[in-house]
Amino acid sequence: QVQLVESGGGLVQAGGSLRLSCAASGSFVTINTMGWYRQAPGNQRDLVASITSGGALNYADSVKGRFTISRDNAKNTVYLQMNSLKSEDTAVYYCYCNARRNTYFGIRDYDYWGQGTQVTVSS
Repeated sequence: QVQLVESGGGLVQAGGSLRLSCAASGSFVTINTMGWYRQAPGNQRDLVASITSGGALNYADSVKGRFTISRDNAKNTVYLQMNSLKSEDTAVYYCYCNARRNTYFGIRDYDYWGQGTQVTVSS
């Protein structure tokens, strides 16, 4: 199995910054894509940003220019630097990874999720 442990959420005023971290541990061959999703009450879980093992980036339009995703492959850790936060960024943020594992059935890719961390932006 793969475990994802998130940290860095909290309460911040509009215009402020927060940095989220997520470390992957467990049994895997390699971590492919890592990323962050978010879910506000009553809404679906949406992609915020993702980064492949090779460094290819993908951002939601709503966060481009404000959020930066990065990763440390040696530590299997992904980061989300969030600047110029807005009240509409308030949500539970979930870390995600796609991990390659050596299983009884051979090499397989699986998706894993963190437990979520609350980000609240006050206006």
